[in-house]
Amino acid sequence: MASSPRLSPLLSVGDVARRSGLPVSTLHFYESKGLIAADRSRGNQRRYTRDVLRRVAIIRVAQRLGLPLSEIAALLAPIPPGSVPTQAEVRAMAARWRAALQERIDGLTRLRDHLDGCIGCGCLSMEECPLRNPADQLGQTASGPVLLDRAPAQGS
Repeated sequence: MASSPRLSPLLSVGDVARRSGLPVSTLHFYESKGLIAADRSRGNQRRYTRDVLRRVAIIRVAQRLGLPLSEIAALLAPIPPGSVPTQAEVRAMAARWRAALQERIDGLTRLRDHLDGCIGCGCLSMEECPLRNPADQLGQTASGPVLLDRAPAQGS
């Protein structure tokens, strides 16, 4: 009777890349951002615990949903590296993802509604244009697309 090979409790970066479908450089990047963690062997090679595959899967799903890495890191922060997230932790992450996605949807809807009158015209000089910012008046108080980031008043 042939014995099955014993699985090592640790994975090399190549193993994780193969299993996750990600390039090694992406795994190194995730590690540099604190999204995943590796131990080092005596030869200074990265060694990952098997739970890293679950973390990488969560990261990839969150990225596909459009979440920035800073938000993904915040979602993963309560789950210490080396442990597999529980069902309750995954549910809590999903609830936060839903909230973040709804914020994005609401923002995109506001953007669409504000741009509806001037899409295609390119002039951005109409008095009623929500993007108009004569003499960079808004630069005195904030930076970036200030008018687009503001939620409209109730009833607008």
